[in-house]
Amino acid sequence: MTDSVLSPSPVRAIVTGHSRGLGAALAELLLERQIDVLGVGRSGHAALASRECAAAPRFVEASLDLANPTAVEQWLASGALENFAQGAQCVVLFNNAGTVDPIAPLGAQDANTIARAVTLNVAAPLMLANAIAAVQAQERRIVHISSGAARNAYAGWSVYCATKAALDHHARAVALDAPVGVRIGSVAPGVVDTGMQATIRATRVDHFPLRGRFEELKQTGKLATPGDSARQLIDYALSDAFGASPTSDVRELAQA
Repeated sequence: MTDSVLSPSPVRAIVTGHSRGLGAALAELLLERQIDVLGVGRSGHAALASRECAAAPRFVEASLDLANPTAVEQWLASGALENFAQGAQCVVLFNNAGTVDPIAPLGAQDANTIARAVTLNVAAPLMLANAIAAVQAQERRIVHISSGAARNAYAGWSVYCATKAALDHHARAVALDAPVGVRIGSVAPGVVDTGMQATIRATRVDHFPLRGRFEELKQTGKLATPGDSARQLIDYALSDAFGASPTSDVRELAQA
């Protein structure tokens, strides 16, 4: 990409689901660019926490079950987000945490799993986006991690497709009335080799008929690495081009 990129020094980033997969890669690469990171999720990232210098921490964590709306509301009310963002010129939110479960046809899905998925995949990102838009910073950038499933229907993925489509449409609507200094984009990262892919490959074929396609992607080495996808996402999120379109795909951005 040829767009100019914000200087990393005044930027701080929040990454949800930062303990593994794409979220861990995002946190690690942001720190390498000297960008302070607040990781938010149920699990911590022990390696990152241990390697950061105690005298000048660039990495902090918040232990939070993002599938529990009451817990998210209470954390937001605590002021932790505003404290982290204080003094930053640009605050970037990577709404990365998510789940592909339940993978099953309608009528065979667990009700509690549906509720947790909708909260984790939709309610929590929207609550965090709302909070970021209100912080005191010259620029606030909201990056929803979307999916091809937001734009294409897949048997067995009705909940996942619906929740990712919700993020896309949220970005479209926010783009129409975003406050000054707020940019938003719902970005599909491609098919990334993460634990979610392992879950997909372990699913019964009668619950997910396209399982063979994902098994082939793994066997033929066609899955993107978390590091490569994270690098593309960060480059785009910090570029002048971010937010010009409310929805995008890193594979298309790489060809631009």
